[in-house]
Amino acid sequence: MQQGSSDSTNEHLTSKNRNKYILGMAYFYVLLFIGLIGYMCYFMMYQSNEYLNSTYNKRLDKLSESVTRGSILASDGSTLADTTVNRDKSVTRNYPYKNQFAQVVGYSTRGQTGIEAITNYTLLNTSEDTWSKIKKQIFDEPIYGNSVVTTLNPKIQKIVYDAMGDKKGACVVMEPSTGRILAMVSKPDYNPNKINQIYDELVSDNKNSNLVNRATRGQYSPGSTFKIVTLLEYIKENPDTYEDFSYNCTGSITYEGKTVKCSHGAHGVVNLKQAFAKSCNGAFITMGLSLNMRSFRKTAKTLLFNDSIPFEISSKQSSFDLTSKSSDWDIMQTVFGQGKTLVTPLHNALILSAIANGGVLMKPYVVESIQSPSGKEVDKVLPETYKTLMSPKEAEILKEYMVYCVNRGTGKVVKTKKYQAAAKTGSAETKSTSEANAWFVSFAPADEAKVVVSVVLEEAGAGGENAGPIAKKVFDALLVD
Repeated sequence: MQQGSSDSTNEHLTSKNRNKYILGMAYFYVLLFIGLIGYMCYFMMYQSNEYLNSTYNKRLDKLSESVTRGSILASDGSTLADTTVNRDKSVTRNYPYKNQFAQVVGYSTRGQTGIEAITNYTLLNTSEDTWSKIKKQIFDEPIYGNSVVTTLNPKIQKIVYDAMGDKKGACVVMEPSTGRILAMVSKPDYNPNKINQIYDELVSDNKNSNLVNRATRGQYSPGSTFKIVTLLEYIKENPDTYEDFSYNCTGSITYEGKTVKCSHGAHGVVNLKQAFAKSCNGAFITMGLSLNMRSFRKTAKTLLFNDSIPFEISSKQSSFDLTSKSSDWDIMQTVFGQGKTLVTPLHNALILSAIANGGVLMKPYVVESIQSPSGKEVDKVLPETYKTLMSPKEAEILKEYMVYCVNRGTGKVVKTKKYQAAAKTGSAETKSTSEANAWFVSFAPADEAKVVVSVVLEEAGAGGENAGPIAKKVFDALLVD
């Protein structure tokens, strides 16, 4: 009897364990299935375009044999790129604006770059109706791919392009309330109509790097434009006392045997707003040495430093190097925009856009819609919130300080009765030359910003005097003319 009872109990336990095992395996496969579905959804939403437009996608080679590459259009409908089918059936890719849109539009005959790259699949795919395709095949006529309508404004692009002259650098013009990129200029440039003839020469020219889109991939010391970030961190750490800050500027500051000069001379006694407007290095070094580096690094991360930039066109990360173990000298250099910190013109535009937009960053985009060869809209991109970079109160304080910089400080180049701008200047020293890189970041109107301008000119000197006039011309064209 006891033996039978024991056998029954063991059998029951074995059965119970078996059921647990089966149930566990069932849960495992259900979770695996859910994970697979989740990844497929993620892939379709965030990664499919990258693979579709990849030059390694053999499907594109097949499409190019039967579909003639579609056009790229500006926001006003003018043509930025199109394809001509010659009598011998060869094709020629045309860029009517020549050098003006070189890096942002890109090219498509020596690989693809710029918009040509990110919309590669779209331009080689067609939404033309079946009957039209059959008819064209019968009569041996070219079947054109879809057209891409961009957010780019040719008028603003030309203003920036002409204003930059022969200076190296980049400029990004952005609509902060939507994220639309209105202009993106990089110099030195090239004529994409001649890319096949000049490609090898451009690739071998490491000095000028004409093929590089400096707006998205140019990494520069931010100079005093980084004081926006330092100011934000100081306000975060001293929310009730930041307005009590005071500093007596004698033209330089010495700490532990190391001296940093103020580029604008002695400022005398300044409060925080005056220190920002006059771009006082000594004041910001004093503030910076009091900051919590872990908190500072977190703020920089929130502002997208050491993080990917949410933009379709290939962009480099900006870098922020301070940690809790950083030396005082590294801190001193970094807080006023020198040191190892690097930023792209696009990234500076995003930070300014968030400030102008109450702390909220809209995802930047350059493709507005897709049209069929007959001009029918088949897809449209809608503005999308990307991330909150700061609180509305913090954004309002930064805006107030930037307005003061225009009215009473180094940003006076954009001061006018026609609109109120907000700005910050920067002059970033480089190791290779005695002339600083000139920065100017700004938005206008300050109360309800319609446009952000971020511009850097290499080896141009003072930011307000040299880069600022470019922003002024953009503001005048969009807000006055």
